[in-house]
Amino acid sequence: MNVLLVDDHALFRDGVALLLKELDPAVRIRHAANVDEALAALGGDGGIALILLDFMLPGTHGLQALEVLREHHPEVPVVMLSSLEDQVTMVQSIQRGAMGFIPKSSSSQQMIDALRTVLAHGIYLPPLSLAGALPPAPPQPRTSPAELGLTPRQTQVLRLILEGKPMKLIAQELGLSHNTAKTHVSAVLRALGVTTRTQAIVAASRMGLVLGSGAS
Repeated sequence: MNVLLVDDHALFRDGVALLLKELDPAVRIRHAANVDEALAALGGDGGIALILLDFMLPGTHGLQALEVLREHHPEVPVVMLSSLEDQVTMVQSIQRGAMGFIPKSSSSQQMIDALRTVLAHGIYLPPLSLAGALPPAPPQPRTSPAELGLTPRQTQVLRLILEGKPMKLIAQELGLSHNTAKTHVSAVLRALGVTTRTQAIVAASRMGLVLGSGAS
């Protein structure tokens, strides 16, 4: 797997790179200090599978950088790394397509756990960070889409939802009509016990839901 680290602090990038190598020595890491360098790396032949994006890049607001990367490369999941830990920042990141949020104040072990979750195709959010983003009675914890009663097709739809894909792109990637895609999305949200995409990501994170590499 190729991972792109986008952060203007080389020392922090090196530290995250060491953690990634500790988790999986086979991980190949590309570095970028700004959005332009990130787009250049993504436009090459590196086959980037995951982007770790700093929220506070110089000259570019974190949400703007996220939107640029999602617009040009919607197929690559993005996880935000941020010194900001407020609920609004996390929710806005998710609403704009991030599939995870890791505070920079996390301990090494917390960072390792978060990266392990992400590299295992899970969704990571700080525990209890978005307590108000779900209904009062969240569904019971599950570990796989099958335990939620999702079909293989609905599991594919769930993955695309968690990657921030809009309805049109979900239908296009899976070769579905708009109405069929909408039906599958509604079924996924019902299975998670939520009504919005943001709630779906939070619910999946709380459940420790792992889709696995074969879900897409």
